[in-house]
Amino acid sequence: MELDMIVNEVEYHLDIDPRLRLLDVLRDYLKLTGTKEGCGEGECGACTVIMDDLAVNSCLVLAHQARGKRIITIEALEKDGELDSLQKAFIDHGAVQCGYCTPGMLMSCKALLIKNPNPTEEEIRIAIEGNLCRCTGYTKIIRAVQEAAAQK
Repeated sequence: MELDMIVNEVEYHLDIDPRLRLLDVLRDYLKLTGTKEGCGEGECGACTVIMDDLAVNSCLVLAHQARGKRIITIEALEKDGELDSLQKAFIDHGAVQCGYCTPGMLMSCKALLIKNPNPTEEEIRIAIEGNLCRCTGYTKIIRAVQEAAAQK
């Protein structure tokens, strides 16, 4: 199956197996390995990417569903060697611990900030409810998102 999509502002034209998930295409075809596979069932959020400005679990999206879509992965947050303000805030607040959930968590938070540049604490909690983190307890993550939003 032919798949045309834009990933991190680059157009791709791929010939893929139609049974593949978006996660597989990102990691195996495009070598964008920042997106992690945690559970493969949409329960942990480690595979979260932004598709047309919405956070999605790439393990649940069939590749053909990404046809013609604009995908943003964790690799696109850093620009010209400079971390995104959200990434900086995660570091400053100690919201990065073991790191496994971090890419997906950042992408869920970034999707929120795209849609709502000044979210309330409750809106942040709702945005990250699909992302499991066993290290931080979420408080540091919420503070980091609030700081990144304040810098806009």
